[in-house]
Amino acid sequence: MDLQGYFNRIGFTGPYDKPDLDTLRTIHKLHVMTIPFENLSIHCGEKNTTDLHIIYDKLVKSNRGGWCCENNLLFSWVLKEMGYKYTTLGSKVFNKFQNDFYHVDSHLINMVEIDGKHYITDVSYGVSCQLWYPLEMISGKDQPQPPGVFRLLNNGETWVLEKTSRKQVVKDKVYANSSLIDKRLTKIMYCFPLTPRDKEHFVETLDCLQTSPDSRFVLKSICSLQTPNGFRALIGWTYSEIIYNPEEDSDLVVMKEIPDCEIEAVLQEKFNVVLVNKFTPKNNKANYCM
Repeated sequence: MDLQGYFNRIGFTGPYDKPDLDTLRTIHKLHVMTIPFENLSIHCGEKNTTDLHIIYDKLVKSNRGGWCCENNLLFSWVLKEMGYKYTTLGSKVFNKFQNDFYHVDSHLINMVEIDGKHYITDVSYGVSCQLWYPLEMISGKDQPQPPGVFRLLNNGETWVLEKTSRKQVVKDKVYANSSLIDKRLTKIMYCFPLTPRDKEHFVETLDCLQTSPDSRFVLKSICSLQTPNGFRALIGWTYSEIIYNPEEDSDLVVMKEIPDCEIEAVLQEKFNVVLVNKFTPKNNKANYCM
C-alpha cells in the first residue's frame, strides 16, 4: 500500500510533513468528494472485507467506493501513515422507525488528537449527513458545514452526533412523497463511547449487514458522492442530484429513474465507478433515506 497512491486518488498535492488540522480538513474533504459511499459489491456477488490491502486495491487502485468499514478503515491507515494520533471508535446508528439506536456498533469512525484537541473524522456516512470536515469534540457547539449544522452532545459516557438540515425542495412533484426524501430537519445520526475498537470488533456485524435479508444494505443498492455544491446519489434505479442553497435555507432535489441499460453509464459518468461483475440494482423498502 502506497500513501502517494492514495493522494493521487483524491487529488491531494499539498505538503504533509506536519500532521495539522488544516491538512486533515483538506484530505477529509477531498476524500468525500472523490471516493463514493457505496455498497455495490453486495449487489455484484462480491463480499466486503476489513482486510486493508483488499480495501486499498478496491478504493485506490480500482477507483471504487465503499461503505464505512472500508472508507474509514482506509482513512485510519492514512492517518497513521501521515503521523496523526488517532483512535478508531465504534458507533450505533439511530433508527428513526424504532426511535432508538441499533444495539450493536455498525458504524466505524476515527477520533484524531491535534494540539490537545480532539476531532471526529467520518468520510463514509454518505448522502445529506456526510461530514465534509472533521468535527471538534465540544458538546453542544453548532458546527456549520455545507450540508447543514452538525452538533456533538455528551452525557458523560456517550457522545451523540446530530445534524440540523435545511428544507428539501423537490423539483418534480412526482417524487415529493418519495421514501428517499428525509423531511426531518433535525436528525440524530449515531452515538458512540470513547472505547478504542479494532477492526475485528466489527466483523460479525458487517457479515450480518451484507447477508441478512432485513439489512438496509441488502434491500437497497446505494452509491453517493459529495459534489462542490451538494451531492448525487443512485439508490436502486433512482438517480438524485441535491444542490445546497443555504442562502434560501433550502436544498433543491432533482430526481429521475434510470433504465437498466443506462445504469452502468451513470455509475461511470457521475461516480467514476466501473463494475467488473454483473450489478443488480435494488430499491426495496428499508430504513434509508437521503
